Amino acid sequence: MRQFKFVIFSLTLLLVSCKTETKNTNLELTEEEQRWQNHATNTTIMRDDFGVPHIYGKTDADAVFGLLYAQCEDDFNRVEQNYIWATGRLAEVEGEKAIYSDIRAKLFMTEEEAIANFERSPEWLKELCIAFADGINYYLKTHPEVKPRLLTKFEPWMPMYFSEGSIGGDIERVSTRKIKAMYEKGIEIPISEETEIAKEKEMLEPQGSNGIAISGALTQSGNAILLINPHTSFYFRGEVHVVSEEGLNAYGAVTWGQFFVYQGFNEKTGWMHTSTYTDVIDEFVETTNKEDGKPVYKYGKEWKPVEQYDITLKYKEGDSLIEKVFPAYRTHHGPITHMKDGKWVASALMWEPVKALQQSYIRTKQDGYKGFRDMMDIRTNSSNNTVYADAEGNIAYFHGNFIPVRDTSFDYTKPVDGSNPKTDWNGLHTVDETITLLNPKNGWLQNCNSTPYTAALEFSPKKQDYPKYMSIDRENFRGVHAIELLKNKKDYTIDSLIKLAYDPYLPAFSQLISGLVEAYDKVDKTKELGSYIEMLRNWDYKTSKESKAMTLAHFYGTNYAKNGKRPEERISDMQLLTYFGTKSPLEERITIFKETVAQLKNDFGDILPWGEVNRFQRINGDIRQPFDDNKPSTAVGFASGRWGALAAYGVRYTNNTKKIYGTRGNSFVAVVEFGDKVRAKTSLAGGQSGDPTSVHFDDQIQPYVDVQFKEAAYYKEDVLKRAKKTYHPGEKQ
Repeated sequence: MRQFKFVIFSLTLLLVSCKTETKNTNLELTEEEQRWQNHATNTTIMRDDFGVPHIYGKTDADAVFGLLYAQCEDDFNRVEQNYIWATGRLAEVEGEKAIYSDIRAKLFMTEEEAIANFERSPEWLKELCIAFADGINYYLKTHPEVKPRLLTKFEPWMPMYFSEGSIGGDIERVSTRKIKAMYEKGIEIPISEETEIAKEKEMLEPQGSNGIAISGALTQSGNAILLINPHTSFYFRGEVHVVSEEGLNAYGAVTWGQFFVYQGFNEKTGWMHTSTYTDVIDEFVETTNKEDGKPVYKYGKEWKPVEQYDITLKYKEGDSLIEKVFPAYRTHHGPITHMKDGKWVASALMWEPVKALQQSYIRTKQDGYKGFRDMMDIRTNSSNNTVYADAEGNIAYFHGNFIPVRDTSFDYTKPVDGSNPKTDWNGLHTVDETITLLNPKNGWLQNCNSTPYTAALEFSPKKQDYPKYMSIDRENFRGVHAIELLKNKKDYTIDSLIKLAYDPYLPAFSQLISGLVEAYDKVDKTKELGSYIEMLRNWDYKTSKESKAMTLAHFYGTNYAKNGKRPEERISDMQLLTYFGTKSPLEERITIFKETVAQLKNDFGDILPWGEVNRFQRINGDIRQPFDDNKPSTAVGFASGRWGALAAYGVRYTNNTKKIYGTRGNSFVAVVEFGDKVRAKTSLAGGQSGDPTSVHFDDQIQPYVDVQFKEAAYYKEDVLKRAKKTYHPGEKQ
């Protein structure tokens, strides 16, 4: 008995000793390290069979911590890159060429202002911002082999620079070329360079996305179905599922480094953003002078002081960092970004990072239309339209969300006179005043970055009911294609909506190629081109891996966009292609086609099937992917959104390769059905991981090109069935 008591006593001492040692160890932890430990304890990550992280946290902050940790596991390179760019430090890693990108960032918000915005945030948002930084910093602490290029410590104010998930947001529409001209030479860019910029933009793969919502009246199940189809650069977003015990349960696409699902769904609601071309950025020409050696600007009958401060930047030159100081200026309209006719120009855009972050996060937790509609009243989702569906059966469309009230006697498509107070923005339009749709009678709605006035055919909003600046009434071939497919159809399922979203018909070629055939019949008819023209004459304008006509049509259309003589007036991309097919000189069409045939023969020896030319290749984890004709790649049958392909597949032509390789377009795609339970199928370009050694680096390439969607594991029981790894952040894998 005495021996038994001694054993009990000894065990008690041991337990006390262990508790004391743990307590002492905890005392040695910093406050930050203690937070890391608490978050890690409260957070579980499950990776499914495609590597998709399902993050379960006790609180929202735990879930955010786990979400950023998981993102870093998948692609720390892109997480870091996004914040190097957003915070204005790109020149420190990319050199002098990036200086004006950095200046642009700091013109709109300095680091001190970002910190101030964080400090004035509501407590719940501060907690999430702190958890954001903690998740990344804990990853770096537990992965010493990872060497950041620049950011060794992430701060909770950094999300203020990156408060919504669109590519670059509004700020990227402010020209760095114009900033450079002003800050280097005190001039505006010449008209010739303006023309060059415009043509370069025309040649880029059309940016944007597709959103389609189908009401239960047109589905087999009676439930609403939503197509989430962003067109971004490949690998720009990862696929995630993030859950907390505080009501968060969101699945979808997250932009690397952000702590909210940007395009996705929860059990009750789904949201898809398409880039808007609503006028949300305006330029104000300022009349300036000097008083007591300091700049002032005219506003009405008074002269107001120009806010002036210095921007100190560093840029990489060889192995050294060079420091340079630039003066910066602001008026009440916004920062001075360039010059016009010898005068300073201020650029005005939405810059409410605290409210924008709140809206981006609150959106993910709504459980019905009323809450979602109330969230839209925050009005900071400035660069996007929203296509919506929910479990109540609602489908809806919001054209933009941040729209300043303006005097319609002024033309805001051009710079306006900042000295005239009547040109000022006069608050924001309410959501009810903006272009919206709710449950149109036709049972469907769509937006493909096109006009909202055809979103639901005859049940669309009417142009005459809104100020001109609310929307450009501009259609594109994707919008035309979507409408034609949606008309007079019913009995939709998830699979049939996927099929619709990948329909191979390319409406642009019905204009462009028919015009070429017309030119041949009227002015050429040579044996040299005859067989190729017949190939196109008999083509059904559908893309496929096997189609040689698709190869001819793509390169002909691309060369025409590069070299065709444009009409004097500026017209849209769709109007330009239509012009090349219907109004351009017949001889020009033949000349460009001859050049195209010669190019293809020179590069490939003959006209190859489209899939042999149009490829998917992922060689490494670089942000700008290299391509190599001598390395393995996969045939792709998709085509550019320029031609009206809903399943857009955009390529880059500056690779020093003969074949062309996809870089943007369909990246993350989801089709979601709402009912008693939510169900979704998804597709991701390439794979979840940016690490070439990971099985999930390229495991989705073949399913992606074959349009083989995977079931999304949303409910815990399904996640458990498919989980391949389960762990807490920081645990060795």
